[in-house]
Amino acid sequence: MQSIVLATLNARYIHASLGLRYLYANMAELQPITQMREFTLDQRPEDIVETLLNADVHIIGFGVYIWNVTQTLSVMRLIKILRPDIVLVVGGPEVSYEVDEQEITELADHVVLGAADLSFAELCRDIRATDSSAYKQAHEPLNSSNQSPVTISVHTPNQRPAKIVTSLPMDIDKLASPYEHYSDEDIKQRVLYVEASRGCPFKCEFCLSSLDKTATAFDLEAFLAQMQQLVDRGARQFKFVDRTFNLKAETSRRILEFFLDSEVKNFFLHFELIPDRLPDVLLDLLPKFPENSLQFEIGIQSFNADVQKRISRKQQHERTCHNLQWLRKNTQAHIHADLIFGLPGEDINSFADGFNMLHALGPQEIQVGVLKRLRGTPIGRHTEEFDMRYMDTPPYRILAHKDANYLVIQRMVRFARYWDLIGNSGRFPNTLPLLLSTDAFRRFDDLSQWLFETTAQTHRIALPKLFSYLFDHLSLRGDIALPELEQAMHDDFIKNKLKGRPNFLQPDKAQTSMASNTNRAVRQHRHVQAS
Repeated sequence: MQSIVLATLNARYIHASLGLRYLYANMAELQPITQMREFTLDQRPEDIVETLLNADVHIIGFGVYIWNVTQTLSVMRLIKILRPDIVLVVGGPEVSYEVDEQEITELADHVVLGAADLSFAELCRDIRATDSSAYKQAHEPLNSSNQSPVTISVHTPNQRPAKIVTSLPMDIDKLASPYEHYSDEDIKQRVLYVEASRGCPFKCEFCLSSLDKTATAFDLEAFLAQMQQLVDRGARQFKFVDRTFNLKAETSRRILEFFLDSEVKNFFLHFELIPDRLPDVLLDLLPKFPENSLQFEIGIQSFNADVQKRISRKQQHERTCHNLQWLRKNTQAHIHADLIFGLPGEDINSFADGFNMLHALGPQEIQVGVLKRLRGTPIGRHTEEFDMRYMDTPPYRILAHKDANYLVIQRMVRFARYWDLIGNSGRFPNTLPLLLSTDAFRRFDDLSQWLFETTAQTHRIALPKLFSYLFDHLSLRGDIALPELEQAMHDDFIKNKLKGRPNFLQPDKAQTSMASNTNRAVRQHRHVQAS
């Protein structure tokens, strides 16, 4: 019997696709002839195609995202050359908007818009119900005539399915659970993505979640039972993809208590928190979690009140700052706070002030992002007023706007990369405070510009070489006492278990490497050791 394949290209192996497992779980009577195939971005399209075609395949559905659309298109082109009889279906955030402007949607036989948990299976039923030869003869590519694509919600057997399929609203509690389809290998080696709710009530214009009308919670008892099944199978790392984990205090309480009350104690849990909302129940529970068990992703994005208002982001400044300080002082959670450069109306000086403000609040990591214009997001309404210019290929990053020209954007792209290598890596716990002792943004910006002038590289800098560059820069600055700098960098060098010794260390400073770190949440563990 001809089979159906669900496929996607993940950024890395450690990421297991939750969306793919939802689709598979809800294939119903088609599940026995459906297979899941996950790949990574570093695999060659030719090798991916070889795997996909090693079966009697009838339909292949691709999950398409901003990070994999280019590679997925390459895979689909090869399939069309080798096996034009295979029906190619695409769905996912990247292809759910601006459909008529994309090469990948033109190449696909069908495009599923929106949440495809149920609509993909319905489409497969209609394709299979249509006579194959008649289907192939009748099928026409998108935009092959002046006719607009037809949008359907209900499929009729024996009638050629439309190219564009719009998913209907659904009761999420009626979805089959995806969690049983995490394999034992997934549980042992990968981060498991889970969701207690879908959607977001907020309207931040740079985010696709701004298109949601509200957040809808899954039945909590059923969800916790599913989590228990994963725990019983050995799952220990859970990444909640809920956009607003702390939106409802009672739900947050039940989930946190589930993990606290478990006989298992070595969990690593990731949640995305609304920064200005910490109800009393969380104040009571969060301090009870041990170190290296909680990570909070907290979206600040901008501290500029005018920019926040312009992009429809509601955030109470005083409460946000208070909550970040409280979390750092009273919990052992790892705080990953986000800032975005390139928002309309924010220049580099405004961003610098926000960076310094956030740095002073003490999160272990500050994720410096550069604005991307995700397809379908309302951020596009500011394009003309602020002369916002974006890349026309993924990741659609901002190239310039009226308050930050191309050179400034490029400077911040490099800043973000170097900050991730040095500031966020946890590898420089003793040296970093010396570097950022005053005006953290401008001191690191100086380093960033110097590094690029010196190396012309932002990637593939070996760690020992990075140590040498950092020492050279700080020595040239001349505002840190040399013995203090040497000692700090010596301690960090040893902490990283690097072999040999750098040229700035004296012979009598050679020491034995530190004991091995845990293999779980390594980057976060470095920050725990440094605190």
